[in-house]
Amino acid sequence: AFARVILTEHRAALYVFCVAAAVAGIFLFCITHVVLGQYAGLGEKQELLGNTYTEDAFHKEDGRIYYEDNAFTSRAGIDVSVFQGDIDWEAVAADGIEFAMIRVGYRSITDGEIRMDDQFKKNLNGAKEAGLDVGVYFFSQAVNVGEAIEEAEFVLENLKGHRVNLPVIFDWEHVEEEARTDGVSEQTMTDCAVAFCRTVTNAGYDAGVYFNRKLGYHGFDLSRLSDYARWVSVPGDFPDFYYACDFWQFTFEGTVPGIEGNADLNLRFIPVSGTEKN
Repeated sequence: AFARVILTEHRAALYVFCVAAAVAGIFLFCITHVVLGQYAGLGEKQELLGNTYTEDAFHKEDGRIYYEDNAFTSRAGIDVSVFQGDIDWEAVAADGIEFAMIRVGYRSITDGEIRMDDQFKKNLNGAKEAGLDVGVYFFSQAVNVGEAIEEAEFVLENLKGHRVNLPVIFDWEHVEEEARTDGVSEQTMTDCAVAFCRTVTNAGYDAGVYFNRKLGYHGFDLSRLSDYARWVSVPGDFPDFYYACDFWQFTFEGTVPGIEGNADLNLRFIPVSGTEKN
């Protein structure tokens, strides 16, 4: 009888263990496939549009590049962070700069902590008061989808009370020195971009992704990012990149009154017959 009691207790314990394991399995499945898995391998793959900008339609004026043809016109812009110091935004606007992409913050390449750009609020308010169109970007070093969502939520929290009429940009970059992102796969990189952009668009903002030629060809799966603005960094006189882009960063060594030292110069392409994405 004693043995039967022990056996019954073992069976009961085994039953409880199996039920707990099943519940834990269901929970992990939901977290992995519903919360995080919605970004794994998604944004739906779409056909990529090619770069249709014609080299003859670009022209230079005072070190700036502009574009004009029957399909597109352009606007001149800059991107800025704490590295540009205190900016005289009225002088920037008076020089013909029409938009600014402003860094909200960044994730450390070593300890992975998220930090605010010390000039963000000042730059945001100054650019808007000077009449510029404004977008923002976050320098990401996300190594998984959870971190990318955390970065997007950080941006959204710091945009509370502020409207921007250009996209919120995911700026994930390889860095030269040893970094925690070493070894991040192309799929994970793209999953992070999708997660960031979906979090941003779900909050009512436009979203986009910044990349250079290398990441555009051998990093991000751009076919999964077709729903978002593309900001490509290709220094030179022509955006020599196979696929279409919405913003083009063409130099890191521009000069702009109101900014001490070099400034990154950009071009925004606007469809002539379409409606601007504001």
